[in-house]
Amino acid sequence: MAVSRAVPAGSVPAGSVPGGRARGGTPRAALAALLAGNRRFVSGQPVHGHDVTAAAASASGDQQPYAVLLGCIDSRVPLEAIFDQTFGSICVIRTGAHVLDRAVLGSIEYVVEALGVPLVMVLGHERCGAVEATVEALRSGRRPEGALAHLVDRIAPAVTEVGVDDPQVRPLAIRRHVARTVATLRADPLLAEPVDAGRVAVTGALYDLATGEVALLDPP
Repeated sequence: MAVSRAVPAGSVPAGSVPGGRARGGTPRAALAALLAGNRRFVSGQPVHGHDVTAAAASASGDQQPYAVLLGCIDSRVPLEAIFDQTFGSICVIRTGAHVLDRAVLGSIEYVVEALGVPLVMVLGHERCGAVEATVEALRSGRRPEGALAHLVDRIAPAVTEVGVDDPQVRPLAIRRHVARTVATLRADPLLAEPVDAGRVAVTGALYDLATGEVALLDPP
């Protein structure tokens, strides 16, 4: 079995970009950027303001998060950062356009039931690529290949409800998809009872890529 080795500090392969942001770079450069960032984190010398070294150690015991966030995989929407949360405070689940599947539902059910988390937030964001792909698929009539088709199929109802030819279909479908995800979670058999009893709230929100602001779409 091959053994991977951390890239020594200061050794940055060709093709890498400071901060780990590289388009069309190499796998080695990407790995080096990640490992370099972890070394900065461990040494307490972050360059992006996420100095939570002490919090990492203090969070090594039992976890007691107060919220679970379901968001998109978009690299511009790092949930711990935009809510300024440290280790142990929130559970984060990310899928393309926060699409639900059984694994995601099971994870949320576990966090609510086993850890007693009282808040579930579904966070959409402006200019979502998965929603854009769904709009284009419906307009062209060409369903994507592979598992991407699953994402499109799950987002398509929101686009259809808005109207694929509506000039504002993209921003409106993003909001509609958040609302549909919230409704699905509230109706989940293991979440409905605590939601109805007021012990758990499920709410939707939208992240503005330009301003960094989160706006509630459906206050609990």
